[in-house]
Amino acid sequence: MSAAPTVTAQKGMSTRRVVLASFIGTAIEWYDFYLYGTAAALVFNKLFFPSFSALAGTLLALSTYTAGFIARPLGGIVMGHFGDRVGRKSMLVLSLLMMGTATTLIGVLPTYAVAGVWAPVLLVVLRMVQGFGVGGEWGGAVLMAVEHAPRNSRGYFGAWPQVGVPAGLLLANGVFITLTSALGDAAFSTWGWRIPFLLSAALVLVGLFIRLQIEESPDFQQVVDAGDVDRRPLMTLVRTQRRTVLLAAGVKIMQNSIFYIFTVFVLTYVTTVLGLSKSVALTGVLISSALSLFSLLFFGWLSDQYGRRRVYLAGTIASTLFAFPFFWLLDTRSTLLIWVAMVIGMIGHDMMYGPQAAYFSELFDARVRYSGASLGYQFSSLLAGGLSPVLAVALLGVANNHHWPIAVYMIVVGAISLVALRFSPETYRGDRLTQTGAPQECP
Repeated sequence: MSAAPTVTAQKGMSTRRVVLASFIGTAIEWYDFYLYGTAAALVFNKLFFPSFSALAGTLLALSTYTAGFIARPLGGIVMGHFGDRVGRKSMLVLSLLMMGTATTLIGVLPTYAVAGVWAPVLLVVLRMVQGFGVGGEWGGAVLMAVEHAPRNSRGYFGAWPQVGVPAGLLLANGVFITLTSALGDAAFSTWGWRIPFLLSAALVLVGLFIRLQIEESPDFQQVVDAGDVDRRPLMTLVRTQRRTVLLAAGVKIMQNSIFYIFTVFVLTYVTTVLGLSKSVALTGVLISSALSLFSLLFFGWLSDQYGRRRVYLAGTIASTLFAFPFFWLLDTRSTLLIWVAMVIGMIGHDMMYGPQAAYFSELFDARVRYSGASLGYQFSSLLAGGLSPVLAVALLGVANNHHWPIAVYMIVVGAISLVALRFSPETYRGDRLTQTGAPQECP
């Protein structure tokens, strides 16, 4: 009589362990990824592009930031392929190693004053290694969490790896704020900026230890046991579910675009256009990221109750309508209202990002799920996340530091996501996640 409760308790403990490992590993990887974004917006223009104006140097620094996004689809394709062939766990370990190594090497990279043109070249190479690693990270982390989760709680458990994103951002910006306050701008710009990158080595060791303890995904193991592993998952995906991949990319484009405007471009806008201290924007990012630790879980849970598509749609509409009000609040130059703008913006974002892990996982069948979820996610990240801060800075220069073209851009990507959602299915009560046979195109 006691065997069933014991098995259930053990399964629950295993799920919690996997979710914790996904969250911690993802937080470390995104700490690495966001360190670069913060440094690109604040100090890399002076260190690697010193011969250009402040705005042009920032644009070039953010362009190297975009290089990471160019590599992300490639990482998603390669690691998605092997994640569907040899398992989710091994790809999670590999992605963490790649991110940690690249980030640590950025911490010892010579600047333009020492190495000349080789400095930005090496910076771009290491940024692309980061992008490749994080391109394979997301699919593996969310699939491990979702595929271990009870059927009626996939949204909630799938949101835990998503929480790793603001946790990494919170950690990265927290380290930057602490160091700039402790060292001062001069010392931080000279050598202090290296410390956050070097800290990555210790964090990666912690993440590796945790990830090596978890079990492989039960859904993938079921595919293996059935002898149903697809040797060419990407080709199968393109042949049978390419429409779903494109819809997933369209659904994501709004969420990804506004996230980097709210967390990266805002640093440039507040300091360059508004002439305020960088601590104003960094503190706003910290506050909104801290709240996201809870709101992402809430919206993931809400999608278990009312549906992924419904919650996602509400977030897309709210974020589109907030495009102009966001900048109106920033332009008041009131520290409090700037923080309010950033918090409201991130809540709308979290309504999309919280359910996204479960939603994208449920769109694809087990044999090609790593490839499908990763490709839809990372293709959109290249078009949206990689370009949005660079495009925003470029539009800012064209419009003589006026925000209206950027707000219009946010509305356009919102419209794209709304159209994609219109043609995307609801998934939260379906059983696609448990299917291991040949994939079928979503209606």
